[in-house]
Amino acid sequence: MKRNATDKLFWGISMVKSSLLDLMICRVPGLKAGERLLLQKTFDNEGDFSILSKKDIENILGRVVKGREWTMSEIISLAEKDASSALKLNIKQVSWRENTYPPLLREIFDPPPLLFYRGILADPEKPLVAVVGTRKPSPKAAERAYDLGRELGEAGVSVVSGLALGIDSRAHRGNIDGKGTTVAVLGSSPDNIYPVSNRDLARRILDTGGLILSEYPPGTEPLKMNFPARNRIISAMARGTVIVEAPEKSGALITARFALEHGRDIWVDMVGITSRQGAGTKRLAEDGAAVINSADAILTDWGLAKARAGNTRDESLGQGANAASAMAEYLNIKL
Repeated sequence: MKRNATDKLFWGISMVKSSLLDLMICRVPGLKAGERLLLQKTFDNEGDFSILSKKDIENILGRVVKGREWTMSEIISLAEKDASSALKLNIKQVSWRENTYPPLLREIFDPPPLLFYRGILADPEKPLVAVVGTRKPSPKAAERAYDLGRELGEAGVSVVSGLALGIDSRAHRGNIDGKGTTVAVLGSSPDNIYPVSNRDLARRILDTGGLILSEYPPGTEPLKMNFPARNRIISAMARGTVIVEAPEKSGALITARFALEHGRDIWVDMVGITSRQGAGTKRLAEDGAAVINSADAILTDWGLAKARAGNTRDESLGQGANAASAMAEYLNIKL
């Protein structure tokens, strides 16, 4: 049955209201993702949750929640505002409870209980590759990031990255040009594209069937503390992560650490190993990360394609079973 404009409006409002509990939990300050998930599992509707106080929530969690004081009426007001803003901005949301929630992300110990997004959720049957690296890459690394994105797109594999300047942006652009539906995970809300210079790229992502995703509600600024948490989502959504080029202290190494914790594949690119800006990349290779010089290596590892002629994958420089522990030690020390 077709809906007229009025029916559609009321239907949209109804759908938003049904998720008010999730929005309320999302707005309680000072909680970790796992704690929000616990609250989401504990309560069935907003009526039950709305009678709680800060002290009640602390009793459920078994700890004192630090930070500013708040009232439940304030939380409800924020949640209702988020529902209204999401409707106006065409920001959708998907709960951890729903079948459409990204399946690999659901597997980690602290998945976001609620995701906000614009675009189309990635096909759960198709693997994603995370491509990450420095915001100030060498020319060769920037070119390689683009080529990796394009080659993966041509093979029907989408890239997930963070929409940052440098490696992230180049990988997104390459994936789009390779006819992939790239996924950008933000450290701000989906309506607050950061950096501003990538707004045109964000439009291209949406125009080509891609996805802009965040765990932060409408109106959230790109706060520095949001980005490490953003990186865990990038790693968790992907079956494997490529670090193209990363200095000793780089957000890309945070993503690599999460990939290791999540049990995902980790590769480093040959360009990053040989560049002056790739000290972190080189160390990962020395500690056991597989070294690649094209997307063919990834596709071959996953049984998705035969490698083209030529050397596309080098043996890791690490030592077998010791490689994972060596990488873990390095990433924990550096980060």
